[in-house]
Amino acid sequence: MNSASSTNPLFYGWVVVAAAFVITFVGFGSAYTFSAFVPSLQHDFGASRGSVSLVFSLAGFLYFALGVVSGPLADRWGARSLAMLGMVLVGAGLALASVARTIFEVYAAYGLGVGLGVGCAYVPAIGAVQRWFVGRRGFASGIAVSGIGVGTLVMPPLASWLIDILGWRSAYLVLGGFTAIVGVGMSCFIANDPRDKGTGPDGVPLTKGEATIVSTGASVGEAIRSPQFVGLYAACLICSFGVFVPFVHLVPYALDHHVDQTAAVLLLGVIGVGSTVGRFFLGGLADRIGRESFLSMMFIGMAVALAIWGIATDFWPLAVFALLFGIFYGGWVAILPAVVMDRFGGRNVSSVIGILYTSVAIGTLVGPTAAGFIFDMSHSYTLPILASVSANIIAAGIAVFAMRAPRTAMRG
Repeated sequence: MNSASSTNPLFYGWVVVAAAFVITFVGFGSAYTFSAFVPSLQHDFGASRGSVSLVFSLAGFLYFALGVVSGPLADRWGARSLAMLGMVLVGAGLALASVARTIFEVYAAYGLGVGLGVGCAYVPAIGAVQRWFVGRRGFASGIAVSGIGVGTLVMPPLASWLIDILGWRSAYLVLGGFTAIVGVGMSCFIANDPRDKGTGPDGVPLTKGEATIVSTGASVGEAIRSPQFVGLYAACLICSFGVFVPFVHLVPYALDHHVDQTAAVLLLGVIGVGSTVGRFFLGGLADRIGRESFLSMMFIGMAVALAIWGIATDFWPLAVFALLFGIFYGGWVAILPAVVMDRFGGRNVSSVIGILYTSVAIGTLVGPTAAGFIFDMSHSYTLPILASVSANIIAAGIAVFAMRAPRTAMRG
């Protein structure tokens, strides 16, 4: 199938990509502001670092785990309504966190609201993008999920600024209103199937009775029983124990090493810069060198970056870590949905992505929380960082082995 027509500015697939970009920007951007709120939450509620970390972990668990529900619903009913619901829930969760009286109410408002909201929107939006492209799938997927990177760049400094001038409660309220308005508005542009716009993937016109990649592929049962899915699941599970530790603990780590508050929060923005670069540019590179080999390279890259974190104590070494980690993390997030589409086809792509992301959910729940409680006991992040490095090396080996398995047969 010729993908040249995908460069046509009128091709609606790029509108879907833009909508998914904004959804991931406001959804994950709001979620990743959490580190900027940690000092305020610790101060106001007298909470330990481990217990505060649990708020982020709960949200992360939910927004990845819920894909197992939202993915199949999107395959059946379309992604637009689920994305809209998700953005409403994110906005409501942030707004309710602003009036929390105890740390447990923050758990309920932020954890459940943001977690359920991103969970409703993320997998359906990203799954919809996969159906619109073939030849440039990695590039399109990378742009869509680069909203996470740009959100990580823009939203934490914005949150820090709002906290400084309004206080943490009003900051949550403002972020909630912004997320709901912008997120719901852009969700209206999500479309599940290029055939609804009279084209096949990449904008190629359909002929009468032509089947497209959208309607072909493995059943959910065939996909999840395949050795390549089992390997991908194991690799993502192990990797995720360490991948999300920096999003919660990098700012406190920097503050512990006498980096000032503004510069410490800026490190999250540096992760966002790297992540944006990784998602924009590495997705297209993966299309050329092979998306499956590229996936294993991203695990190794994250391990190397995390090793740098283990020896960094000043702002600039930490910034180098943050940039490199962001690049490889962004590449991993960008290419994973495209690998799923390549391996299992488009018929149930959102369902398969949603099930795969439950592995990330478990890692997100356990990793940052365990790192927080280990710090509370040892007053050091050395063990969590070393464990994160090891997890990514093991994940790379599993991914290489899994990708050698025969491709799952496609069927209509």
